[in-house]
Amino acid sequence: MARKEARPLISGRTARRLLITGKVQGVGYRYFVRTQADALGAVGWARNIADGKSIEVHVEGSPATVAEAVEWIGRGPASARVESVDVREVEPDGATTFEIRA
Repeated sequence: MARKEARPLISGRTARRLLITGKVQGVGYRYFVRTQADALGAVGWARNIADGKSIEVHVEGSPATVAEAVEWIGRGPASARVESVDVREVEPDGATTFEIRA
């Protein structure tokens, strides 16, 4: 199945950076985030952190889309055990798709 290209927003775009810790690596968390982001039309990226127990996610879109994304990103897939979620407001970086970074 082909991934949909998210349409960049010209104005009204907001962004959040999340740091999720717990049992979040090796459980498909980044792929879960990408699938959910694609379904919502959100853009950004997700990557593992070298500490072996954290994931960093950058998500952009309309304020409503980002708020919804932050809610489900914090829960994660059923196979994960989220211990904490730190959410920061950041500047949008102009992403046009959602990608998984190494």
